[in-house]
Amino acid sequence: MKHPKDHKDSLVLKPGEGRVYKCGIMTAVFKADENETDEKYSVSEWWLEPNSDGPGAHLHEYNDEVFYVLEGTASLLIGEQWIRADKGTFIRIPAKTMHDFKNQTDERTGLLNFFKPGGFERKMPSIVKWFDDQKAN
Repeated sequence: MKHPKDHKDSLVLKPGEGRVYKCGIMTAVFKADENETDEKYSVSEWWLEPNSDGPGAHLHEYNDEVFYVLEGTASLLIGEQWIRADKGTFIRIPAKTMHDFKNQTDERTGLLNFFKPGGFERKMPSIVKWFDDQKAN
């Protein structure tokens, strides 16, 4: 489906639809971002292949994040502690909290992510390039 031009328009996407970003063996699918939400939030899916690392430990100065495990089991770093998050687990990570996620299982894992306020998607081209550069080396 074509993304709406205005944040006041409805948005309906079928499974797999959205803006897809390949980050090594991790795939991000952005469902709604600042253009559709008046910069209030971004929504994306993050899919990790079996036994794969995520983005690496990081924090966001001004953005809260919510994760919901769609499929499989994810390992999430929150602060200094790793937790196991099975399908259906809800996680809220406040701004300035170190976090990471990865898949330490033999099955594909999917996370739904809400990023508040929006704008994270602006970083995706440079993130994709970083992963491409790592693969080339």
